[in-house]
Amino acid sequence: MSTSTLGGHVNTTPEQSGEGRRRRRLHSDEFKANAVASCMQPGISMAAVAMANGINANLLRRWVQSAEMRPGSVVPDAPPAPKRQGANTPTAFVPMQLPAKAAAADIRIELRRGNTSISMTWPIDAASECAAWVRELLR
Repeated sequence: MSTSTLGGHVNTTPEQSGEGRRRRRLHSDEFKANAVASCMQPGISMAAVAMANGINANLLRRWVQSAEMRPGSVVPDAPPAPKRQGANTPTAFVPMQLPAKAAAADIRIELRRGNTSISMTWPIDAASECAAWVRELLR
C-alpha cells in the first residue's frame, strides 16, 4: 500500500500493476443470480445481502430490477395488494359500547431516605399540590 503525499493529502490506495488505473470488478452471472435470490428471502434486507457479498447496495438494487424486468425471470412476485372496496360499496356506522370510566385512582408515594420510610396516598384531583409537596420534601 502506498502512503505518498499528494498536495497535502495522503494517498492510501493500493499500488496496482499494469496501467495504474482502477478497473471495474466483473461479477459472474452465477454470483449475480445468487445475490438476487438472497434478496428475495423474507426478512433479509438488500443492504445486508450487499454487505455480505462485498458489493454496493445500489448495484445490487440494479441487478434485482433488471432481473424483475427480464421475461421469464424466476424472481418471486411481491404479495398481491389488498383488494379495495369499490366506490359503490356503502359504508355503515357501527356503534360501539365504551367501557365505563374507572374510578379516580389515588397517587401513592413511597419515599425512603436512610432508615426513614414514608408511604402516603394523595388524591389524584390534587396532583399539583402533591408535586409541590414532594419538591419541598426533597430539597
